[in-house]
Amino acid sequence: MGDESGEPVVIEVRRGDVLGEGYRRAIAEVFVEGFGEDLAWFAKDPALLTEAVEHMLVLERFHVALIDGRPAALASLTEGGQEAIDHDARTLRQHLGLFRGTVADRVFRSHFQGGSAESGPGRAEIGFVASARRFRGRGAAKAVLHHLLSLPGYDEYTLEDIKDTNAPALGLYERVGFREYRRREVGHSRWSGFHAYVSMKLTQG
Repeated sequence: MGDESGEPVVIEVRRGDVLGEGYRRAIAEVFVEGFGEDLAWFAKDPALLTEAVEHMLVLERFHVALIDGRPAALASLTEGGQEAIDHDARTLRQHLGLFRGTVADRVFRSHFQGGSAESGPGRAEIGFVASARRFRGRGAAKAVLHHLLSLPGYDEYTLEDIKDTNAPALGLYERVGFREYRRREVGHSRWSGFHAYVSMKLTQG
């Protein structure tokens, strides 16, 4: 993979806690760029959303692809009862207001937290895959996935609840070896714009 000049792009993948707290805001910005559309009801301003959610990212669970030292893509890796998101309701209300912050607290607890039903020895769940717009098309998200798949100790990985309309993500996951193993229809497709959540699995060895 190269940039517009034809020079190869050097991508380094580091864990969030290794990068340190000084990177938290930049990592949160990538998170918001990836999921801002899903979070738009809580706040349409990306800067406000970033301020609201940056506290809740458990940095040791996130792996970050760096291009020129800047976060370009990320994904979380959890196993068993581990959480990648640990939010504080008061902080959400402080930034989003009483009503929207309270709703965000409930939504995040029900949608962002809770171990996978597929958890067990040698199994890991990959989640929150996102990339920064300015670096899209340069292989950063793919680099994060390959990095996670190369970590020792795991032979089965899942990706849970991807919207069936998210063709770029589904295509990327298929290219690195994931295959659909479950499809969960939704009853609100008329207003949500998608019809089902797709879950995918990759087994190594």
